[in-house]
Amino acid sequence: MNKTCISLAVLASLSNISFAEEQAATPSGQVDEVIQVKGRTFVDYNPDSASGAMRSPMEILDTPQSISVIPEIVMDEQLTSTLGDVLLNDSSVSAGSTKWNRQVFNLRGFEASSGSGYLKDGQQVWSHFVHPIEILERVEVLKGPSSMLYGQSAPGGLINMVTKKPTYHTVANLGFDTDEYGSTRFQGDFGGALNESGTLRGRAVIVKQDTNSWRQYQDGSDNSRDRALGSFQLEGDLGNWGMLNVHYDITKDKAGIDSGGWLDDDGNLIGGKDRVWDMPWAYTDNEIQNYGADLTIYLGSDFQLKMGANHQLFYRQRFDSLPSASSYNVDPNTGVETYTISPFDREDDWQYKTFYVDLTGEAQAFGVDHNLLVGFNGVDYFYQTRRDRGAAMTITPGQPLPPAPDLDFNTVDKGVPSEYIYYGVYFQDLMTLNEHWQVLIGGRFDQYRQDINESGDGLGDSDTFLPRFGLIYHPSENSSIYANYSESFEPNTIVTDQDDLNFGKNLDPELSKSIELGAKVELFNGGLMLTAAAFDIRKTNIVLTLDTENPTKPEETITLQDGEQRHRGFEASAAGRLSEKWFLMASAMTLDAKYVEHNLYQDNTPIDAPKFSANAWARYLMSDNLAFNLGMVHVGERYANLENTITKDAYTRFDAGASYQWKINDYQMDFRVNVENLLDVDYLDGGSYSDVTAGQGRYFKASVSMAF
Repeated sequence: MNKTCISLAVLASLSNISFAEEQAATPSGQVDEVIQVKGRTFVDYNPDSASGAMRSPMEILDTPQSISVIPEIVMDEQLTSTLGDVLLNDSSVSAGSTKWNRQVFNLRGFEASSGSGYLKDGQQVWSHFVHPIEILERVEVLKGPSSMLYGQSAPGGLINMVTKKPTYHTVANLGFDTDEYGSTRFQGDFGGALNESGTLRGRAVIVKQDTNSWRQYQDGSDNSRDRALGSFQLEGDLGNWGMLNVHYDITKDKAGIDSGGWLDDDGNLIGGKDRVWDMPWAYTDNEIQNYGADLTIYLGSDFQLKMGANHQLFYRQRFDSLPSASSYNVDPNTGVETYTISPFDREDDWQYKTFYVDLTGEAQAFGVDHNLLVGFNGVDYFYQTRRDRGAAMTITPGQPLPPAPDLDFNTVDKGVPSEYIYYGVYFQDLMTLNEHWQVLIGGRFDQYRQDINESGDGLGDSDTFLPRFGLIYHPSENSSIYANYSESFEPNTIVTDQDDLNFGKNLDPELSKSIELGAKVELFNGGLMLTAAAFDIRKTNIVLTLDTENPTKPEETITLQDGEQRHRGFEASAAGRLSEKWFLMASAMTLDAKYVEHNLYQDNTPIDAPKFSANAWARYLMSDNLAFNLGMVHVGERYANLENTITKDAYTRFDAGASYQWKINDYQMDFRVNVENLLDVDYLDGGSYSDVTAGQGRYFKASVSMAF
């Protein structure tokens, strides 16, 4: 690491806090007054509202659902660079595989699907990549089924990423961070009014990141990642009757492939935690673009109509060596290790179009206050791929590695496109009966259509009605007790993978039902939010795609559909201010997850579903300018295979950090240094026995930022 990196590592920054001219706006977007705010040192951990759970901003106490909100200040303090770093702050989320430069997560033990588990400003996005978090102001984890409002989704919940919006005040922040491996990230965040009246506003975020992995390839070369991000939003008031927001962002992300480690029958990493089975010439090259618009129309003081659309273009080239865990062998006489790789060059083209129309407002009828939502949303999906395969090769660790084969996907015809469209209409009414009681009722009618053959004949249709009921009791104005019933569905397509033994089979939808009981209370004048929830979720028509472990065809899989899953558990969390000097974000979850009816895995537990997990992140304010942080992540024992014969041990990891803020004339400098895995614990993170992520040892990160 060069001298600049070393000097920066001595210092640290907490967050990009700018001097701002805060302006209050009326619902029509007109500026009423300007309030000068300067030098606000540290902000709170406890956002008191969330937009995702009810499709509109709603106080958490008035939401009959468990929600976790991770604000930007926590992301800044932890120097997070991926969504996985952010979600460590919620114990109901467990990590899965990180191979192919993407991240997989489980909510309450259920995997969040790439196509239906993630929202960006309330619209579903395709998620076969590492989401850029630099454009986010917070992340909301919506627990339990949410299909009534969003359509197809997993029963464990949804991850809603809320982006930074254009501001009336001036935002100008520059940041740089690094780590002990020489990784670097440069950030810029700029925004504010673009005309004197403030009716036209903009926001731009730019990022350039170069990451060096702590794991090297077998020939000693580095595994690196090169990422660039540009995000732009323009927002304008349309007189007194509306507001228009248009947005565009592009991410280019190229990285070497590290598909993870392999575990033996005792749960130990074969070859140690440093071995990478992939070839140094393997890589993924992603380009993701999002563009769209949102229009808000004010219908008087009580109602508004909001509509929008987003088009996501996701292009990926994957030049893969595809090492096979099932082919690994040790010669009993010589002790020589061998395994096979099956290289290919692959092109993937996803297009993901989303759209919605929401009418929201408040009304009174029959002596009851109604918070109403009527809406329509959907997804139009397109996917096409082609792949040029190479011959299988045998690899002997410690011997010279083969060069990259001569492969080019352009020499292969494109496959038959996979397309579907689904859409739904929904209604929701949160009725306030009196100061103590609220009732939520809602329902959605959803339709799913897909071409199931090349000619387009024989549309695969499914119609679904999903109800939602909630009851909230407020013992006091700062507390609530709730009960919630909700359902979710995940329509399945035909099996499109030609390497699957059930290629062409039409799959039935997966259905889920959930009951949740919970309580919430705000303490210290709203400074601290405490929540607790017990849940019972049942899922039927489970789809499992399994490796056949055929050593001559390592890419071969089989997709099966059978049985019922039942996940029951209890979770609790705390977020906010304990005193003038202490701040805390913490959570814990116990989980009993099982296949209660299944031909293959009766009474077994899904992969990466720990029985107990917990986390905490605390800040202590030594002074107005100096702060210290201490964090903890505990993940219980988990299974690494569906047969439940291979386990990953429980672990507890501690992190620490310090930050200092320094004002120089009209500039504010923020410095931060963090130490992750302070006690250098050896552990295994998410993933199965054939793609497990090895936990990183103790390492240092540092940043400096300037606001002006």
